[in-house]
Amino acid sequence: MTHPILAATSAVAVSLKSVADVNPTFMSTADKSAALRELVILESRIAELRLRILADAGDVAEVTATRDAAEWLSVHTRGRHEDARADLTLARALDRRYPVLAAAVRAGDANLAQAREIARALDALPAEVGAELVALAESTLVSHAAEFGPRQLAQLGRRVLEVVAPEIADTAEARRLAALEAEAHRQTRLALRRVGDGTTRLSRRLPDSIATRLATYLEAFTNPRKAGPEDQPSAASPGAPLPYPRRLGRAFCQFLESVDPTRQPLHGGDATTVLITVSLEALRAELATAELLPAGEIPGEDPSHGVITAAEARRLACTAGIIPVVLGGDSEVLDFGRRRRLHSPGQRRALRLRDRVCRAEGCDIPGAWCEAHHDQPWSDGGRTDLAHSRLLCSHHHHRVHDPAHRAELLPSGDVRFHRRR
Repeated sequence: MTHPILAATSAVAVSLKSVADVNPTFMSTADKSAALRELVILESRIAELRLRILADAGDVAEVTATRDAAEWLSVHTRGRHEDARADLTLARALDRRYPVLAAAVRAGDANLAQAREIARALDALPAEVGAELVALAESTLVSHAAEFGPRQLAQLGRRVLEVVAPEIADTAEARRLAALEAEAHRQTRLALRRVGDGTTRLSRRLPDSIATRLATYLEAFTNPRKAGPEDQPSAASPGAPLPYPRRLGRAFCQFLESVDPTRQPLHGGDATTVLITVSLEALRAELATAELLPAGEIPGEDPSHGVITAAEARRLACTAGIIPVVLGGDSEVLDFGRRRRLHSPGQRRALRLRDRVCRAEGCDIPGAWCEAHHDQPWSDGGRTDLAHSRLLCSHHHHRVHDPAHRAELLPSGDVRFHRRR
């Protein structure tokens, strides 16, 4: 005897086949409207039946030795594994925890998108909320499914405790936010990678509070009243404004160029600084190139070759925190001999330019993270000048002054360490 569910699915299939060749063009507006509503309800009811079977299909997975019913479903229906996994998660929630929501989906009073948001909101309720309050929250959210879509239901779900248990809502919300903020800081990351076409790809994940702060800063630069000629509609699209993502990208560049370098952290005693090396002739030429340092601190294609045009170098030279090192032209005094003990900011920039990285043999710590070191201690008559100084990372700078090690200056300018016996 055929199972009732299989009989029902066969009947639906026959009904659909009977209208397979019907052209909806000849339907009236009222018929189209009614058909669309009914089909959405029917889809929801069929989907609920599918999820009900999926929640109880563990034996199907066992027969085929798949991990679970989701894996079996994705393989045998040629669907996406992620979708099948999400369906199984919802199926188990409806089958085991949320009977009111399951009944609403079965009756066509809630669609799957709404059900996912409601189940997600109920799962996110604090552990101290008892079963009675969870059931009350479930009924409350399901009652709003006839009026609100998935996005609105998700918003209501985050505040449902204020309705069903206002006496504990504030405390629970504070704990939830604290957990979210801690997770946001744990997930915070930023990566830079050279693309190789003159751009660097920036990917980042930030806490909401920091992202809001950044967006507020960038909005100040995207203010239409501050728009420049490059932000106006182009000749190709005279009526189209610059796309918003491009405006934000340009705003981010303007924001970084406007940052005051004197208020930034120090790298080995030097304020955060970008160096540009360019010959005097190139700086004066219309078409020439300059080297941007530190180029090797960003991974990507050809990371050691951060080259820009001389015209861009001239523009950046007017920006705070951008130091042009003009080779062959006048520059600040770099050698102070015995007149001072500490290296000047100009000397530290020159050391970064010359050494690029820590000069300990085999070390590749970037120069921006290193410290200026006297080859001969100043207290022993050493000179504070470039010829007798070099960059060392913190680790190797400590080893230089460690009695257990002896430092040997190599002809190449690198420093080799030997363990004393």
